[in-house]
Amino acid sequence: MHAITQPEPGGPDTLRWSEVDDPEPRPGEVLVDVAATAVNRADILQRQGRYPPPPGASPYLGLECSGTIGAVGDDVTGWEVGEAVCALLAGGGYAQRVAVPAEQLLPVPAGVGLATAAALPEVACTVWSNLVMTAGLAPGETLLVHGGSSGIGTMAIQVGKALGTRVAVTAGSQAKLDACRHLGADITINYRDQEFVEALRQQTNGAGADVILDLVGGPYLARNIAALAPNGRLVIIGLQGGTRAELDLGALLGRRASVIGTTLRGRPLHEKKEIVRQVRGQLWPMVVDGRVRPVVHTTLPITQAAEAHRLLESSAHVGKIVLRVG
Repeated sequence: MHAITQPEPGGPDTLRWSEVDDPEPRPGEVLVDVAATAVNRADILQRQGRYPPPPGASPYLGLECSGTIGAVGDDVTGWEVGEAVCALLAGGGYAQRVAVPAEQLLPVPAGVGLATAAALPEVACTVWSNLVMTAGLAPGETLLVHGGSSGIGTMAIQVGKALGTRVAVTAGSQAKLDACRHLGADITINYRDQEFVEALRQQTNGAGADVILDLVGGPYLARNIAALAPNGRLVIIGLQGGTRAELDLGALLGRRASVIGTTLRGRPLHEKKEIVRQVRGQLWPMVVDGRVRPVVHTTLPITQAAEAHRLLESSAHVGKIVLRVG
């Protein structure tokens, strides 16, 4: 088969479409003939040599894919060769075939095209596991999403609205804020010319956010705490701005707040299994009935993976960037 490889860490131009060995499904795994994959920030970090795959995972980039089942390993039940699926991966999506634990497979939702479905697994599992399973986001609460126009952000807005919450977002341009409002965001804040803590409190009558989903990290820590409502929950899932910050514990205790840091890729299989189970049972019906939809900025052939990485790094996109493989 062919896969995107790179001889050494570096920039987008290190990516190569190369012939490699086919994967062999182990017991409990299925082999997926990949139709499409999608680009995530973790792919950028791995390409740069800053985020190696977990032990036992494919060495190739790609944390999600869609396609059809090509083979079923021993001990797998409930899936058959030829079924259209999408999958949460620990790696290997930038390839013509990938071996996937059966517990991480999802059916392609009714009404979603096979290639478009590649844009769903990573953001769906990330958003659901963090907002619902970890932060306990509840109807009537206020959710603040940083990076509202990102793949994670566009999914979080829609899930937040489907759950009956008030959604606030930050983004860096009016066009991106308009896109977020079109997806259902109630409060839009341009972080380039507005202080988000003050803007949020003004628009929530001083209450702040019950849950904050943050991809920035260190530079936002103190302001995120200041933006929380009493008993608020800050969930940090990215470190795009840096890894270090000083925390005022007095401010944290005064709000009876929680600061939670999570990742998805390195979780053990039993945790991913439960996340995928809940996504299939609770979020997938929202996709089928139209309350949540995949947001795809553009679709490119896998041989243009370098261009896709440059586009993601430019932050000029809204939603996901999909790569056609099959």
